[in-house]
Amino acid sequence: MASINDVAKMAGVAKSTVSKVLNNYQLVSDETKAKVEAAVLELGYVPNSVAVSLSKKVFNRVGLIVDIRHNSQFIDEIDMQYLTGAFEKSKEYQIDVVTFFSSQFEGMTAKQVSSYLEAQRINCLIIYNLSRENQNLVKLIEKQEFYCVLVDSPIVNKKTSSVTIDHFTAQYDVARKTIEENKFKSKVLYIAGGRGSYITEQRLEAMKKLKEEIPFELIVKHGDFNEYKTREIIIKWAKKADIIVCASDMMAIGAVFALTEMDIFKPVCGFDGIPLMGYTKIAMNTVRQDFFEKSKQAFDELKKLLDGGEGQHIVMPYKVCKIDYMDVIQK
Repeated sequence: MASINDVAKMAGVAKSTVSKVLNNYQLVSDETKAKVEAAVLELGYVPNSVAVSLSKKVFNRVGLIVDIRHNSQFIDEIDMQYLTGAFEKSKEYQIDVVTFFSSQFEGMTAKQVSSYLEAQRINCLIIYNLSRENQNLVKLIEKQEFYCVLVDSPIVNKKTSSVTIDHFTAQYDVARKTIEENKFKSKVLYIAGGRGSYITEQRLEAMKKLKEEIPFELIVKHGDFNEYKTREIIIKWAKKADIIVCASDMMAIGAVFALTEMDIFKPVCGFDGIPLMGYTKIAMNTVRQDFFEKSKQAFDELKKLLDGGEGQHIVMPYKVCKIDYMDVIQK
């Protein structure tokens, strides 16, 4: 049976270097890693589970990368549902998970992010709400170094799947319903999400299409999914609009409270379907999506990739509905 000394001799490195490679230390060159891994495979050296993982290319440890919006005035209920769904599936599949925030990787290159994740023995990722601005993560996905499932981002390749709803159609549906339910519709204030977000782009395109079909003046402002910034937009622009369409429920909540402060009424709709919306005591149209199930589906898809499947685009269902106070207190 081959020993670590045999591996070191064949690779032409020290025994300590072999140990570093097998334990995914960052400060080892790619060339040295390749020599050691080749020697491990040729000699059939299996010292522990780490070497087995190297030979099989299976690590069974998932990194969950979430985009916690620190500028929100409330705990992000959506991210909690995402994490709960992932944790439930991790128990079912007996796969370890490690949670990261996208802000942890700010200022890092794609290579630095890769080394950081590999040092923690992670070879697969579920990334929630990836933005174009996260170029280090986008490049990581394009290089296909990790098995990835993206929740609400459209990138797909051999090792990457996407799980989402049809954001274009959903935004179109809820906005059209709200406009048709109200008589005055000559001016619509659309409060979009953050610039660079894939879902923001899709939803904004839906509003542009609706504008072509039902002629109205479209005023677009970016609230960045933040209720306080939305409040400032409402104070400045609400009197110029007949209807307010918000790209998230949190922004719709901010809009309603700002309108209340101004002592004026405008029809408002949101997007997401979170119960917190009901506490405004004003019934609002929204798009209800099941974040818990969407995250579970993402984990199922990741398991398929690990089992040899190829990346694909999966579209989950949604429902346009109205949330009011009674929906909240009856549960």
